[in-house]
Amino acid sequence: MTNDDVEVRTSTDRDEGYQRGLTTRTIQMIAIGGAIGTGLFYGSGGAIEKAGPALILAYALAGLAIFIVMRALGELLIYRPISGGISEYADEFLGRFAGFTQGWTYWAVWTTTCMAEITVAGTYVNYWWPSIPVWVTALVALVVLFGANLISVGMFGRAEFWFSAIKVTAILGMIIVGIGVLLPISGLGPDTGPSVTNLWNDGGFFATGFTNALLSLQIVMFAYVGVELVGVTAGEAQNPRVTLRKAINSVPFRIGVFYVGSLVVILSVRSWRDFHAGQSPFVAVFSYIGIPGAAGIVNFVLLTAALSSCNSGIYSTGRMVRSLAQRGDAPAPLARLSGRRVPVGGSCSVPR
Repeated sequence: MTNDDVEVRTSTDRDEGYQRGLTTRTIQMIAIGGAIGTGLFYGSGGAIEKAGPALILAYALAGLAIFIVMRALGELLIYRPISGGISEYADEFLGRFAGFTQGWTYWAVWTTTCMAEITVAGTYVNYWWPSIPVWVTALVALVVLFGANLISVGMFGRAEFWFSAIKVTAILGMIIVGIGVLLPISGLGPDTGPSVTNLWNDGGFFATGFTNALLSLQIVMFAYVGVELVGVTAGEAQNPRVTLRKAINSVPFRIGVFYVGSLVVILSVRSWRDFHAGQSPFVAVFSYIGIPGAAGIVNFVLLTAALSSCNSGIYSTGRMVRSLAQRGDAPAPLARLSGRRVPVGGSCSVPR
């Protein structure tokens, strides 16, 4: 038996039974959308208020750290692409206890995040239909997303593709319109105010001090949660070694455009003093430019981001728990797959 045969056998042992139903296009969009969530669309308002224009530097530095981590993860994924991802690698290289704690910690974080996101989704729906109780919207969202994940991995992939496409379109639209406003010959937006000099003229680049810029990193790192999701798809991606390499190598471009690029435009169109916690910077910019229905548009994008996060949480926790069960760190029935080759939890009636 050759070394290649050993590598292929090892990489597929844990993922035996999964269907490789995630196409290259889907993986690329998941990789793009996985790092874009409510932290950017909504939470960055409070971060701007705390750090001022220096938030751009905070996102860039955090993005560099994320890229280094993702490159390291990418090396492991190329070595052995598997859905257990970081938990499997912790188990293999650091020991059983590390794999156990990492896997269950990951599950707990995503479970908590998923519950928070569907609750937030209910508040976003209240923007249009205030009479609907938040718990009703949250329950419906959870049932629909859970059902979609049970149907097939392809259904998850298609849902995440369109969720990501909406988020990406919103950011690119804001960047394009914002650049148009900043060009004096465009005739868009207010005649005075928008200028790249807003980045340093109103109190300087570190307008609130270096310490506040440093403290904003906790908000910044939360915004990047989900970037690791591309690693969980390894066991169900078509041609994972090629697909995942491309997805991870594009991380700097995604961070540069969607985070740093969008913040440069936002803070150039309006002074950092105009942004506050509890207010979406995207709503503020769209309203300032004069786009009709700006609040409704961004509210829809926020709803999409929340549902996307929950969808990703259901997918990733299912794979993580199955990996734990296969290693004996979770009840054995949790390793079972449905007839559609997706994890079904503790359903003992489903054959392996």
